[in-house]
Amino acid sequence: MFNASTGTFNETLYNNTNLCTLDTCPLNWAHVDYIPSLGGNVLYIAIFALALLLQIGFGIYYKTWTYLVAMIGGLVGEIIGYIGRVQMHFNPFPMDPFLEYLVCLTIAPAFLSAAIYLCFSRIVIVYGARISYFRPKVYTYLFIAGDFIALLLQAAGGGIAASATGSTQQTGINIMIAGVSWQVFSLAIFAVLCTDFALRVRRARAADFNPQYESLRASRSFKLFLWSLGIATLTIFIRSVFRCAELSDGFNGSLANDEVTFMILEGAMISIAVIALTVFHPGLIWRSEWRELAKAMKGRKDGKYYQSNGLMSISDVDRESNYHEMR
Repeated sequence: MFNASTGTFNETLYNNTNLCTLDTCPLNWAHVDYIPSLGGNVLYIAIFALALLLQIGFGIYYKTWTYLVAMIGGLVGEIIGYIGRVQMHFNPFPMDPFLEYLVCLTIAPAFLSAAIYLCFSRIVIVYGARISYFRPKVYTYLFIAGDFIALLLQAAGGGIAASATGSTQQTGINIMIAGVSWQVFSLAIFAVLCTDFALRVRRARAADFNPQYESLRASRSFKLFLWSLGIATLTIFIRSVFRCAELSDGFNGSLANDEVTFMILEGAMISIAVIALTVFHPGLIWRSEWRELAKAMKGRKDGKYYQSNGLMSISDVDRESNYHEMR
């Protein structure tokens, strides 16, 4: 290897590329084989920063605390990741910006998925908990637990892969692939269960629906909210499949060094998801019902018996149990 400016070999820089700059080292010594776009990465920072401010404002005003925490986790991760890429635009050699980019952009969508899962458990109650195969809280616990596993694998793998070399680096990459693959699997199962629930809603009798939320279900804003969740789920899924393919090739693979593909299948997909989850924020659509539904799930068996007059009496619960036995 040779020094970029003098054409002579510089062993010190080659052994410690953190000391390199674009003036002293060739680009193929960097962590990626291109100079990250300044304008594109700044644009994504602006989108996620604006969404973060809106999410904080909506979350505090409408008191959608769990949704707010999930969205903050995802958006802060996206912002830090793209800040790392902006730093790499000016100097692609140091390790720290690469770590920011790699780890934060890998784990951030898991938080966004958690926000979607929180919404779905409430959607089940809005339509009628007895229509669903599972109790509403089961969806939240099941998929957020899966998200947590994916998060741990991705974070641990990213840290190992970015700070190691040789076989140890490949081990880290494999752990990251396992984490992202698990996220793809979780999203796929979630999509299947959502489809199953939608079919159950179509086949349900009028008596199966929760009468308390009849007006909400009929509103145009609620239907748009459902579409927004579907779009967010699809775009996060596309991004996760891309991430699996990218990591499978390793850091030296063609996908890992193709910025155009990255900016579309990573940045654009997550931007669409974030915009959908912000423009159709549950607080804007559900208002105080978000908190009421949270109380319903805590009150008695995941809101299974939450009906138009509040939580059902014990005799009502018994009748509900008999109803399920007859089915």
